[in-house]
Amino acid sequence: MASYLVRKIGLLLLTMVVVSLVVFLALELNINDVAVHVLGPYSTADQRQSWLQEHGYFDPFILRYLRWLGAFFRGDWGYSTYYREDVNTLLPPFVANTAILTGVSLVVMIPVALALGVIAGMREGGIVDRLVSILAVLTTSVPQFASAVFLSAIFVFWLGLLPGASAMTEGFSWTELVMPVMVLCLAGVGYLARMTRASMVEVMAQPYIRTALMKGASTRRIVLKHALRNALIAPVTVIMLYIPWLLSNAIVVEVFFAYRGFGTLLYTASLNHDIYLIEACAMVSVIVVVCTQLLSDLAYGWLNPRISFSGATAAASA
Repeated sequence: MASYLVRKIGLLLLTMVVVSLVVFLALELNINDVAVHVLGPYSTADQRQSWLQEHGYFDPFILRYLRWLGAFFRGDWGYSTYYREDVNTLLPPFVANTAILTGVSLVVMIPVALALGVIAGMREGGIVDRLVSILAVLTTSVPQFASAVFLSAIFVFWLGLLPGASAMTEGFSWTELVMPVMVLCLAGVGYLARMTRASMVEVMAQPYIRTALMKGASTRRIVLKHALRNALIAPVTVIMLYIPWLLSNAIVVEVFFAYRGFGTLLYTASLNHDIYLIEACAMVSVIVVVCTQLLSDLAYGWLNPRISFSGATAAASA
């Protein structure tokens, strides 16, 4: 297990380095564009040349990349030209707000999706199974911006139950969090319920389940004691991989509801060509993806102890 984790962490770190190189290439290969974005379009050529010289932009590209990567790991993430603030002090509150949004979404989404999937998978082809399948297909087919408009039309403009914006100008408000959470959960519940249902159907068809039924064991005992743990292997892996999905879809939801989170910050930085802020946001996203990949592997091994980490590695490479 230890050797597998070392190899896995090494592979994930290599992934981070490759992605960081791509990000740096895309944003800082043309040093003249960097100077324009940092100093502004009305800066003179002499001012740009002086700034580039002062910040070492005439050094070889690989040297500039290594210097930037080292500064990032030291916590020096640059200066936001739009917000006029150091990125490492600007970013944490926005990340925390998105963590609250995605955390609440997961807390709501996971129990509902798992319950629907398990209930549907216990009786394949039944009425509940068909209803859950239809609901799952409908919810996963609607993009987030469309569901945001649809839910706003119902709960904000028609019923008048919820606020249409989540700017939280007067402090944190659970009421303003309801609409973004509903939009994020809508598609997530459907997809995760389908995965859980498919896994549950497969487990319920196994010989040891049929043997338990023939011995007279109750359905509740069979599901809770024998089927549920094995049926959760695929859904738990999907949940870990769903966190990066939530992070990316939070951009649409946060911008739509004016929620001051990581997605809104990245969107604003992109609109205003805030290079150092974009780089920091990209690296934070990579770190989240890498950590969830590692947690997914650990959760898979915990739920299925019969499969060793070395065996999983060999199967993956095959």
